[in-house]
Amino acid sequence: MKSRRVFAFAMTATIISLGSSAVRASEGESAEVKIARAKSAAPSLVSAEATVIDDDGTVLEEGTNNWVCAPNTFPADGFPLCGDEVWQEWLTAFKAGAPFSSDRMGVSYMLMGDGGVSNSDPMHPNPSEAPDFIKEGAHLMIILPTAMLAGMSDDPHSGDPYVMWRDTPYAHVMVPIDDRPHH
Repeated sequence: MKSRRVFAFAMTATIISLGSSAVRASEGESAEVKIARAKSAAPSLVSAEATVIDDDGTVLEEGTNNWVCAPNTFPADGFPLCGDEVWQEWLTAFKAGAPFSSDRMGVSYMLMGDGGVSNSDPMHPNPSEAPDFIKEGAHLMIILPTAMLAGMSDDPHSGDPYVMWRDTPYAHVMVPIDDRPHH
C-alpha cells in the first residue's frame, strides 16, 4: 500500500515538473541538500522517517512512516512540503485537475512557508496579481470533509485558521503558525 501512495505522490511531482520550463530550486543540488530541505517542511517527529522524493518523483530516501516530503512544492519555488496519505491523494488530484473529496482528515506541513497563491482561485493564471493574493509563513494545511468547513472563515487576515479555495474541490484549512513574510 505504501509504495502505491509514494507512486501517486511521485506522479504528482512528475506532473508538476513537466508543467514548467522554469529552473527548479533544487537543480544542481546534491541529494543530501534536497533531502534536508524536504525534511525541513515538518517537525522531525514526522520528517525523520518520511520518504523523500525529488521534483521528478525519484525517491531520494525511503522512509518508514506514511509521510512523503519534497524539496519543492511547485517548480522553482524552493518551498518544501510534507504530506500524509490524504494530502498525497489531494496533490495528485490537484495537479491532474481531477475532482477530490475526502471523508477523513489529512495534514500537510509547510514550516518554511510558501510562495503565495490566490486565496479563492487555485488555478489563477498569475496569483501574485490576484486581489486575494496571500503568502504564508510557516503553516499547516488540513483537509476536512466539506461539511466540516461550514461556518469557518475564508478571511486570511482574521488571525484564525481559514478556508483556502472554499468553493472548489481543493478546499482546505490553512493554519498559520508563524508570521507572514513581508511582500
